[in-house]
Amino acid sequence: MTRSSQDHSVFFRHQMGRRLILVVYVDDIIITGDDSSGISELKEFLQSQFQVIDLGRLRYFLGIEVSQSPQGILLSQRKYVLDMLMECGLLGCKPVESPMLTTGKLLPKDGSPMKDPERYRRLVGKLNYLTVTRPDISFPVSILSQFMSDPYTGHWDAALRVLRYLKATPGLGVLYSDQGHCRIGAFIEEGDGRISGFSDADWAGCPISRRLTTGYCVFIGGNLVSWKSKKQHIVSRSSVESEYRAMADVSCEMTWVKRLLKELGVDTNGLMRLYCDNQSAIHIAKNQVFHERTKHIEVDCHLIRDHVVGTQSNPPSILPVHVRTEHQLADIFTKPLRKPQIDFICSKLGMINIFAPT
Repeated sequence: MTRSSQDHSVFFRHQMGRRLILVVYVDDIIITGDDSSGISELKEFLQSQFQVIDLGRLRYFLGIEVSQSPQGILLSQRKYVLDMLMECGLLGCKPVESPMLTTGKLLPKDGSPMKDPERYRRLVGKLNYLTVTRPDISFPVSILSQFMSDPYTGHWDAALRVLRYLKATPGLGVLYSDQGHCRIGAFIEEGDGRISGFSDADWAGCPISRRLTTGYCVFIGGNLVSWKSKKQHIVSRSSVESEYRAMADVSCEMTWVKRLLKELGVDTNGLMRLYCDNQSAIHIAKNQVFHERTKHIEVDCHLIRDHVVGTQSNPPSILPVHVRTEHQLADIFTKPLRKPQIDFICSKLGMINIFAPT
């Protein structure tokens, strides 16, 4: 098998038009592909070399529950959520509609110092792992992670609010289904089979340092595969610059996804659409002339321009498209939202709860 140059935990083999893929994490392995005989041979080889236990069809992996049906594959962490609620004594708590208040922001010294800061760090660490299948809590968890070194009671109350939000939908997860194509992106336009990626930024969102928060999500074949909420290390001088830096982040992620799929033998021809709700940022991306106002972000300008305009050796691969603010899916990764917005974005991200009453 060949080791992927894009992700060193992935190994693959192409033989007679069939694919065999192996993903390894420490001593846990997932084997998949459309080469059934190759999968059997690989299992026999591994059993001859190591003490291997074949658990059969994938149902549980590193705390992630895998449910398979004709509709697709659902990844969730329901048991993981219930265990956290039990540990914190919140199994009988009253749920809340949003993981974070839309009014006010957390400050470094909010309340009084915690007597047991390790308890806060343990909870936030668990919440951070939960974002593997719960993109809807990525932003509040990224905020809570900023107070790990010196947590206060106000930060602990905010973390418990995230748990109370999870109490309402512990079984919510991400569904992966066959939608008839494998193009890279994050949004299907009506009457158009193509899809694209979303990027957003909260300019000067940090009340302490005034640094921006960027967020993005990337889809393959109409299915959410990558998302991120991150506080940047620099201060942007304008909202356009902050949006442009978010576009640069998602451009790098989409390019990495495309290269990984190419190694795995998946055809992803066609432009990858990148949706942004800032017209000025899109104009800068398409403009081949740099001027004084964009000098301080010239590195990101060159990065995106190479993908949007193309070069002599590489044709264009990304098409920036304006999207209305109310349809900006990346909003959930950059700011606290109310329940109607959360429900709308979660449905567009492909999140469902198979345990919800019908």
